[in-house]
Amino acid sequence: MKALILSGGKGTRLRPITHTGAKQLIPVANKPILFYAIEAIRDAGITDIGIIVGDTAEEVRGAVADGKKFGVTITYIQQDKPLGLAHAVLIARDFLKDEPFVMYLGDNLIKSGITNLVEQFKDRSPNSQILLAHVKKPNQFGVAELKDSAVVRLEEKPKKPKSDLALVGVYMFDKHIHTAVRSIKPSKRGELEITDAIQWLIDHKFRVLPHIVTGWWKDTGKLEDMLEANRMMLDLYETDIRGTVDRQSRVEFKVIVEKGAVVKNSIIRGPAAIGRGAKIVNSYIGPFTSISSGTEVINSEIEHSIILENCRIEDVGIKIEDSLVGRGVAVKKLNEKPKVYRLLLGDNSTVGLP
Repeated sequence: MKALILSGGKGTRLRPITHTGAKQLIPVANKPILFYAIEAIRDAGITDIGIIVGDTAEEVRGAVADGKKFGVTITYIQQDKPLGLAHAVLIARDFLKDEPFVMYLGDNLIKSGITNLVEQFKDRSPNSQILLAHVKKPNQFGVAELKDSAVVRLEEKPKKPKSDLALVGVYMFDKHIHTAVRSIKPSKRGELEITDAIQWLIDHKFRVLPHIVTGWWKDTGKLEDMLEANRMMLDLYETDIRGTVDRQSRVEFKVIVEKGAVVKNSIIRGPAAIGRGAKIVNSYIGPFTSISSGTEVINSEIEHSIILENCRIEDVGIKIEDSLVGRGVAVKKLNEKPKVYRLLLGDNSTVGLP
């Protein structure tokens, strides 16, 4: 069995962060989201993985390489334009051949992994198995309609959903999906929809089995979802101090301080993670915060946030919370007069000022 991970989307809902990087490489609990997908697939016993890449191909290749550090083999498949999930299957035909495969959206997280789901797919041998979850806003997802526990209809982002069961970003297929993706036409938004391909299977009497996910699952396409994923993953860890924490500092509850990190005269209240080479000085790092490698936090307070690599946050007089701060960002207080805000912001930024 093979796997296909989709890592080619533009991540428009997370701009401006994704103007300069792949959304699948944004860290959750200081680990890129894409890595969780690779590890979940590997843990399910699948080691031959294709990754669909787009504009951020070079960055993804740099992070994942050939897959040896994960114990898998990676094949990269270039998608020149994001033309839909079914289009990704179409262009991956030479890699997938006629083997059954898992398709995993690279910005999704399933807390319990997919090992049991893969085993179920192998045991029941359907033509497709789809994962579904109850959601509050089904009109933002592909939605499934069930009858007598069978899938009868799928619709992509319907205006009037017929259920609250959304398609989770993990699918399993046998070779018949290749016929399906060649048989459908682009949707109104110009994409080959995987929902249309699965509907084609249903209409042609192939077996499509649903599995309703009862555990935690998250599509990390928006800031609030990213922060929730960070909360959930941090809470899974136990305290692990490998860096330097001086006697004037306090570390409370579940806190990871990676090798090379330094904590001086500060309070770290977990769940929290301090990355390799980071420096926390005269500061407070509150629960559900990830500080990535090389970042310095001086005379500041941060809570419920994700701070990416090589930032410098200094002398900020008000607590930073509910935030996602991109790589190499400098945030500092200026003691100049007149007092003003000086901002350099990317497209679609949101800034809250006191």
